[in-house]
Amino acid sequence: MRAISSMATRHLLGELIEAATAAGLPEVTLESVGGVEAAARVSAGERVDLVFLASDALQRLAVEGHVDEASLTPLVRSQVAIAVPSHSDAMAVTPGMPAFGDADGVKGALRAATRVGYSTGPSGIALLEMIEGWGMTAEIGERLVQARPGVPVAGLLADGEVDLGFQQLSELAGQPGVRILGVLPADCAIDTVFSGAVATEASDAAEARSILNFFVSATAPLVAGHGFDTA
Repeated sequence: MRAISSMATRHLLGELIEAATAAGLPEVTLESVGGVEAAARVSAGERVDLVFLASDALQRLAVEGHVDEASLTPLVRSQVAIAVPSHSDAMAVTPGMPAFGDADGVKGALRAATRVGYSTGPSGIALLEMIEGWGMTAEIGERLVQARPGVPVAGLLADGEVDLGFQQLSELAGQPGVRILGVLPADCAIDTVFSGAVATEASDAAEARSILNFFVSATAPLVAGHGFDTA
């Protein structure tokens, strides 16, 4: 079995694959790339058995006929977090807790930052839309730095390319050179539900569905350790 996913869920999926194999299910080879690239490859007809992406991306693939819509299954919910380089004087908070009390704190952090990193995935798009909604694009637009394909925002922070970064908490947690300030506060939270689906060209749709069902049953005990919530 061959699966493709966005980078955000790669560590969780790796652990789920090990558990599935130990339970006697078919082996799964996982390739994790940027979510935009993964969706484009599946849309272009690349043969895979299972696809794990943000739910809206999977829904688009279902409409195009590349994944079985009936198999689309939510797995985890991911919150966008704010981080700084580890040498920063900014105070970290407990991961999963808001970095600021409200949106005004986030706006202040954006205005104070020299360079702001964001991802190529759905969280990055949502962040840009939020900044535009706040009327801040003209003010800080030249300081926004989109992570290059295959380069996480954590890498930009660790390398000193940006001094403030926004990405899925699961992508920032445990990364070297990064200090997580917390997730976005409730009045400007960006949440993404990641789901799985069986590809319409799966070599064995029934086996692929059994693996997906196993993942759903085995996910709950693992989510917190990977920076997710249950979907």
